[in-house]
Amino acid sequence: ALLDGCTRLRDRFLLQLLRETGMRIGEALGLRPEDLSIARRQVAINPRLNDNGARVKRWKPRVVPAPATLFDAYARYLDEEYGDLDSDFVFVNLWAAPRGQAMTYSTARDLLLRLRQRTGLKGFTFHHLRHTYATDLIRKGTDWAIVAHLLGHASVQTTLGIYGHLT
Repeated sequence: ALLDGCTRLRDRFLLQLLRETGMRIGEALGLRPEDLSIARRQVAINPRLNDNGARVKRWKPRVVPAPATLFDAYARYLDEEYGDLDSDFVFVNLWAAPRGQAMTYSTARDLLLRLRQRTGLKGFTFHHLRHTYATDLIRKGTDWAIVAHLLGHASVQTTLGIYGHLT
């Protein structure tokens, strides 16, 4: 329903990225093209100072595997919407000024509100996609330490505290 609620490939790719990597919205908004490795099927989450205020929690880098379908969505977004735009960021303003500038938390919030209205999912937040990612990993039997690492948690205890009820 959420993907169907997206009218733009950028927005659809953002949702897929959050769902398939467990990234936080701030981590996604700070992504640079060099953080996406199509050949390795990985997304690097690198802490850095960003003009749009996006940040990586705890200032700790990590690498998360991602399916080929995510990179297919990325390629389609680049080809059909991003085009030859010169920007350091993956998620940028494409239809409003200033064009090519990094997407902000405010812009992401506007998207969230539009998606809630289109889908009827009134309580939906981007963080729900992170929880879905983690829940899927745990239900598949992924080691708790790996889940903690992929989510960027400070310790396994943090992960157990949030998702321990799934056992």
